Amino acid sequence: MNFSKQIIDWYAINKRKLPWRASRDPYRIWVSEIILQQTKVAQGLAYYERFVQRFPSVKSLAEADEQEVLKLWQGLGYYSRARNMHVAAKQIMQQFDGEFPKTYSEIISLKGVGDYTAAAIASFVFGLPHAVVDGNVYRLLARVFGVDTPINKSAGKKEFALLAQELLDERQVADYNQAIMEFGALQCVPRNPNCSDCVLQAICVAVQTDKVHLLPVKIKASAARVRYFHYFVIIEEQSVYLQKREASDIWQGLYEFPLIETDVDSNMSELMQLPAWAQTVEAEKFEIMEVSELYKHVLSHQRIFARFYQLKIKNKLTNKKRLLINKDYLSDYPVPKLIENYLDIGLF
Repeated sequence: MNFSKQIIDWYAINKRKLPWRASRDPYRIWVSEIILQQTKVAQGLAYYERFVQRFPSVKSLAEADEQEVLKLWQGLGYYSRARNMHVAAKQIMQQFDGEFPKTYSEIISLKGVGDYTAAAIASFVFGLPHAVVDGNVYRLLARVFGVDTPINKSAGKKEFALLAQELLDERQVADYNQAIMEFGALQCVPRNPNCSDCVLQAICVAVQTDKVHLLPVKIKASAARVRYFHYFVIIEEQSVYLQKREASDIWQGLYEFPLIETDVDSNMSELMQLPAWAQTVEAEKFEIMEVSELYKHVLSHQRIFARFYQLKIKNKLTNKKRLLINKDYLSDYPVPKLIENYLDIGLF
């Protein structure tokens, strides 16, 4: 019994019932695949349901306001996924007359769609013979076939892509691709997999050589960047000021309070001596209402430490890029999870 047949047979018995698996709509498959990038199924499921309910078609997504798209995405992180999907929806409307593209080359031309997502849509919906390679597939193939080439280097990516394509069952491409990912997600898990109850145990090189815990090989990334964000919650009666993050940086397109960033933790007196102080706070006279504890927010390659300073002022700020928002409408604006956590404690 070969590798492909074994995992397809396993999948038929063990697959999870997920809403997008019951659909052949390329739009819904696309939405699910984008959401599940960097997101576990348990968390992504609720987001998927809300997203397709609000935007049931490419057209509805293309016509939406970016702010609403980002608000619906709030809490998932990696917001470039949502922005790219919004752009791609417009791309489909303009370049493909509103019809989701049907070939691999056309699908991969969409904004934010890479090799894996294009292969998933092409195979699941259109039955095209393109093998998927995601983190679950890397791990499964590395262990079963004893491949120790680093998966985060170009040589490794090429080697695993070729191996995955060689193993692809072209008679059942959709089932095979679903099966190999599901097997990695449920059976060949990263830590402490149940190898004694695995249908691939007899042919798994990692089991035979006691290297399950060593594979796949991944070269360690450089140390995470550490950043300190000092947010100023500038209160004017029952409203606060927000500004939109526009730079090519984390959380682009989301809203935040006026900010000073430093490389080290700093107190209020030190912040007031910085050149950025005058243009950030603007007000010459203010009352410090509250200073929060230090919040920690971990991203893939960054560590963010943030503190919130509630300031009460009497004069209006003059920076035209800032919005004065009544506290009752703050929830209408998409904000980073870090700020959402702060707002959950309640203002005013």
